[in-house]
Amino acid sequence: MYLTRFRVNTARQGARRLLSTPQAMHAAVLSSFPGLLPTNEQTPRVLWRLDHNATAEVLLYVVSPHRPDLTHLVEQAGWPAAAASGTPGWQTYAYTPFLERLDKGSVWNFRLTANPVHYVRTKDDQATTKRTAHLTPKHQLQWLLQRQDTGGFRILAKAQDKHLTEHGDEHQAIVRDQRSLDFGKRGANGRVTLTTVTYDGRLEVTEPDALRRVLTAGMGKAKAYGCGLMTLAPLG
Repeated sequence: MYLTRFRVNTARQGARRLLSTPQAMHAAVLSSFPGLLPTNEQTPRVLWRLDHNATAEVLLYVVSPHRPDLTHLVEQAGWPAAAASGTPGWQTYAYTPFLERLDKGSVWNFRLTANPVHYVRTKDDQATTKRTAHLTPKHQLQWLLQRQDTGGFRILAKAQDKHLTEHGDEHQAIVRDQRSLDFGKRGANGRVTLTTVTYDGRLEVTEPDALRRVLTAGMGKAKAYGCGLMTLAPLG
């Protein structure tokens, strides 16, 4: 497995085009792997995420089973002149050694962009349900907490005197950067609408194998559109 980081040059028109719709970015990411066929149902999962750290600092992260070639992204949305002088424009790291070193009880900072959804009845007298986005931070955080056990991690609790509200705010996690996306789906009628949020916080590893699956296969829905990728970073 590989973890790749690419900084998007937001001043370029090609970058703005890619950032305008997850469909375009998804296609660009898959184009980084010559051996992958998008129509093949057996294609290994490629996860990606955009971190909007500032107006001029947007980072693309990709987790993949193969080493990518992002030359086309550098030409379209990077710094081609710098790449021509010897700087490739992206960094790719072997991810498997890090994954294998994850130990039970270790504590990490984490970031996750996800599409937290639940199912509601379309009518009170029918059994049919509809997938609906969670829209409040309280329910969005609850969505993540409900996946701790199967995900092999535990969101750390805050000390009592650090709670910001009388009832709630018990965990070392924040929900931010909510985005409502609406875009056309290539090759199909209709539109895709989804809500994404980013979680930042601290977790403890409870089941390393389960967490490895989350880190490499993703969490939740809309993985093709930049959701589901969790990354870890050392404390401090």
